[in-house]
Amino acid sequence: LASMTNMFAQEQMAQVAGLKPGEVTTGTTIMAVEFADGVIIGADSRTTTGAYIANRVTDKLTKVTDQIYCCRSGSAADTQAIADIVKYHLDFYRMEMGEEPQVQTAANVFRELCYDNRDKLSAGIIVAGWDKRGGGQVYSVPIGGMLQRQPFAIGGVGSTYLYGYVDAQFKPSMK
Repeated sequence: LASMTNMFAQEQMAQVAGLKPGEVTTGTTIMAVEFADGVIIGADSRTTTGAYIANRVTDKLTKVTDQIYCCRSGSAADTQAIADIVKYHLDFYRMEMGEEPQVQTAANVFRELCYDNRDKLSAGIIVAGWDKRGGGQVYSVPIGGMLQRQPFAIGGVGSTYLYGYVDAQFKPSMK
């Protein structure tokens, strides 16, 4: 009886969440991978509020400069605001310095904002891009504001589903 009740509850939860038959709710999944000539970024497209899917078509990838993007997880409002502030800082940097900012510079601006406001924000960010000095680069800025360069980064609540696959398949300098 308990297993039937649990199955019924799961079916109702799926209906309330707006899931199609066979769909599984995993939460946000974001990812970036370095390869020989640059980086590849990706994200799922659903926005959830608890078990409810608020939007099936959300863009969690944000252009920061022509060559640098961020993948956003956590509070949409927090991550959008942070990305906008970083974009402003990097536009100012470009005007002052007369050159495009490096990916590491962008990652450090994200880190500083996330760390300085760690008690107020729910934001996990992956910064990825290409610059002439470092080539393709991926940086992870998890909730709390730490910064780490990695050959690949995976984030969001749904990331556990990808870790095993990426650990088994990733090879440095993939083409």
